[in-house]
Amino acid sequence: MKKSTILLIAFALGLFGSALRAAETESLAERTLKQLEERQTELLAAAEKADEKFDESSFQSQLEQVCRGYEELLRSNPNYAPGYEAYGFLLKKVDMRKAAIAMLLKANQLDPNRPLVKNQIGNYIAEEGRPLDALPYFMAAIKLTPKEPLYHYALGTLLFEARDDFLKAGEWKQEAIDHAIHEAFRQAAELAPDDIKYTYRYADSFKDMNPPDWEGALAEWTRLEKKSTSDFDRQVMRLQIANVYLHQGKRDLAREELATVTEPKLDQQKQKLVAQLAKPAEK
Repeated sequence: MKKSTILLIAFALGLFGSALRAAETESLAERTLKQLEERQTELLAAAEKADEKFDESSFQSQLEQVCRGYEELLRSNPNYAPGYEAYGFLLKKVDMRKAAIAMLLKANQLDPNRPLVKNQIGNYIAEEGRPLDALPYFMAAIKLTPKEPLYHYALGTLLFEARDDFLKAGEWKQEAIDHAIHEAFRQAAELAPDDIKYTYRYADSFKDMNPPDWEGALAEWTRLEKKSTSDFDRQVMRLQIANVYLHQGKRDLAREELATVTEPKLDQQKQKLVAQLAKPAEK
């Protein structure tokens, strides 16, 4: 066998060995990450259910162990984007915001195709009072995963809560931003039609338009009321229907709807509408 052939075989075997070692390292990183995520899920779930028997010091000690596990994982795998992402989410959960965003930015740098990372970065920037800077991150998350309702909902929430900032910047007109908000919530509701968080916010967005679309709101609240399988949820929808009727000047219809709301937990909201009905109708 020629020397050149032997060298080529050795080179090929070397490459194969390197690839195998890399695969083994990655596999180990994945297994370690899975274990850390399972442990943090258990800890956070226990903390949420905390009662008088909850041991805070034990929780803190175990949480620190998980954090050390992440730090060791990332020291061994400095380019492992999923590790930075997961650690960032944990740090955010325990309100270590600056450390969390550092991890998420690193994950985004290593792998720019992680939509949940972009969504979380957008949330952080928006919470820091920079909604215009946050917008591209939300848009990027939607572009990467257009069928995820969370990202459309997050976009709608950003535009709604920072509407004045976007209008002052001069890049949006009132009609355009109202449409974008409404459309974002519509997309979220259509992608998750059984999630009341999304469907409720979409129905509510009709009143946020300028001027409010009360007919559209009435149609959507009525549809949700008919679809709801919970009596409590149906009464919530009837409160909203009564509110729409009030704004439309249909006071008798509003009274009829309110008469069907008997849930004690809704009494405070109901009484606000009853008080409005008691006032003379505006001419």
